[in-house]
Amino acid sequence: MTENTPQATIVLIHGLWLTPRSWEHWITRYTERGHKVLAPAWPGMEIEVEALRASPSVTDGLGLNAIAGYYERIIRDLDEPPIIIGHSFGGALVQIMLSRGLGLAGVALHPAPVKGVYRLPVSALRASFPVLRNPANRHRTVGLTYAQWRYAFTNTMSDQDSRTAYDRYHVPSTGRPLFQAAGANLAPGAATKVDFQRGDRAPLMLVAGGADHVVPKAMVRENVKRYGRSGAITAYHEFPGRPHFTTGAPGWRDVADYVLNWAELNATRGGAPEPAPEPAVTKLRPRTP
Repeated sequence: MTENTPQATIVLIHGLWLTPRSWEHWITRYTERGHKVLAPAWPGMEIEVEALRASPSVTDGLGLNAIAGYYERIIRDLDEPPIIIGHSFGGALVQIMLSRGLGLAGVALHPAPVKGVYRLPVSALRASFPVLRNPANRHRTVGLTYAQWRYAFTNTMSDQDSRTAYDRYHVPSTGRPLFQAAGANLAPGAATKVDFQRGDRAPLMLVAGGADHVVPKAMVRENVKRYGRSGAITAYHEFPGRPHFTTGAPGWRDVADYVLNWAELNATRGGAPEPAPEPAVTKLRPRTP
């Protein structure tokens, strides 16, 4: 760790169809490196996976404004700003937190699109179709079948490993965030709106997976480009061949170590980003207005 971040607290934010259990390996690894690690569940999801499957309606109608406000309160109550790492919709929430002036550094893993990201590859539409196909799902909690999970989350994994992950991690999730993201570019006060031009926010790295069906790398690259006018540190890194379930798929240690090394090196820095160990991340230079 750097002198700037002695045993910094880490806040982990999960995404749709998952719970804090999806971070279990990361929590152990980061704790062993001397960090205090918090992985709060979305509001109403504080119970175990099995209980959520039995009573999925606890998240009916839960939207991103409520979720973001919940994490903001947790982060503001900490003694020191944390490193914030989020996956999927958790990655969108990381960007919202940094846009609000929170955090020491942020990492958005395979982030769900924030307002201003227009690209919608066919695979992303197919992965979200189980929710978006029915407008009534805006107020419902919706689960994925195993076949839908396999396509969306674990397409690079063996069938046996994919089934094991589904049985251990999958939970039905509120459908509202997907509708909020889908309509964000038509809504002035969209829940996924961030300040792309804010120059005093904490350093941010966006991470893409080369085999992700839910958030393909083209979506992440467009997200990164939206920060082109910001003077704050913005970096991009791609892990080839990784699926959306990057936090639990084989090779998760490489991802976990890489992003934490980057966050520790860049936290609170005001200049060009330090690269994590090879391969290096890429700095986006501010564009002239």
